[in-house]
Amino acid sequence: MNKTYNKPMMMPAASAFSHKEAGSDPVKEVAEKIAAKFTEFTEKNDKRLAAVESEKGALAGKVESLGEQLLELESLKATIEALEKKSNRPGATSTTPEQAEHKDAFNKFLRKGQDQGLGALQAKALNITDDPDGGYAVPEELDRNILSLLRNTTPMRQLANVISMGGAEYKKLVSLGGANSGWVGEQAARPATNTPTLAQITPFMGEIYANPQATQTMLDDVFFNAESWLSSEVATDFAEKENLAFTSGDGTLKPKGLLAYATAATSDATRAFGTFEHINTGTVGAITGDDIVKFFTNFKAGYLMGSRWQFSRTTLAALMVLKDGDGNYLWRPGLSESAPSVLAGFGYTINDDMPSIAAGANAIAFGDHKRAYTIIDRMGTRVLRDPFTNKPFVGFYTTKRVGGMAVDTQAVKFLKIRAS
Repeated sequence: MNKTYNKPMMMPAASAFSHKEAGSDPVKEVAEKIAAKFTEFTEKNDKRLAAVESEKGALAGKVESLGEQLLELESLKATIEALEKKSNRPGATSTTPEQAEHKDAFNKFLRKGQDQGLGALQAKALNITDDPDGGYAVPEELDRNILSLLRNTTPMRQLANVISMGGAEYKKLVSLGGANSGWVGEQAARPATNTPTLAQITPFMGEIYANPQATQTMLDDVFFNAESWLSSEVATDFAEKENLAFTSGDGTLKPKGLLAYATAATSDATRAFGTFEHINTGTVGAITGDDIVKFFTNFKAGYLMGSRWQFSRTTLAALMVLKDGDGNYLWRPGLSESAPSVLAGFGYTINDDMPSIAAGANAIAFGDHKRAYTIIDRMGTRVLRDPFTNKPFVGFYTTKRVGGMAVDTQAVKFLKIRAS
């Protein structure tokens, strides 16, 4: 299933924002359109809420259309900002002669299948053992490129803590508390306190692969950037599968996703380690403004500093019309450069692998996702070149090992849609 994350329905050409016209500011122009559209949206929605039954149908359609336009404009603003950041990005870090030689040899391998000496060159460039039997490691610069593309297109990678490791295993110790303390006088005895309980957790690892195909004619074309093509093709495939795994994967030959862990409607003080808390909405099958406002009372203050919402685009459409007890809209658009839109004062990330609003669904996650979930990347992406299986195409069987695990199940909580 192909998904596009944070992709606007009306995408501008990159060249349109590569050079600002004199006196123009694309971000400011879009922000002004967002402000105007938000005003119109709130006016129509307020009228819809106050309208008699005969008028509600027509106004509901207008509100839905305006909501869709707001989402498009917001996504367009994010796209322009990303393009401007890319155009202002400083040049790549310098490479060593060994890395440059390895990159040149790897490019010959991609185009012509020439791998003479490539194993030894990658061993020198990457400081690893020469072992070409399992494919060749892509140059460090290309590997960073793939990971950068993955982060930009995978919502869970934007939210979670990401660690790269060189070995085959990763283990983490987590303190479950239990070390008592107490008050004493200056010369009073100080008895021993309890020893804190520690738990060891390990990630659920899996190997993800992609097998993009190119014709030899494409590879022979001097204007065809084989490395860039491979990066984008692999990143697209990996991003779709990885995000689904990090969100809801069952842990079998893949990472265990955030939603795959057990949840309970019990507080942090009594809930078992490894179980997230869910808070039921007050209304069956729906979310109200009160549900959002009251949600924060379940969090310890220390977790709120780095907290964000996470939900699907369809859920956002329902949240945009919610109000607090004073009649203020809980969703507010970002109206200036680099100013994000917020829900109840906190930023959010759109993840279309999150469930939509439905009875019994954990439709919204909120909290400090970096403390709650960790992604483990095994360093190195490997490529096997296959010019035989699917002639006249040349396949590039590309693999990498990746894992994921929940670390702190108090850091994120779910808003669960009441079923009954």
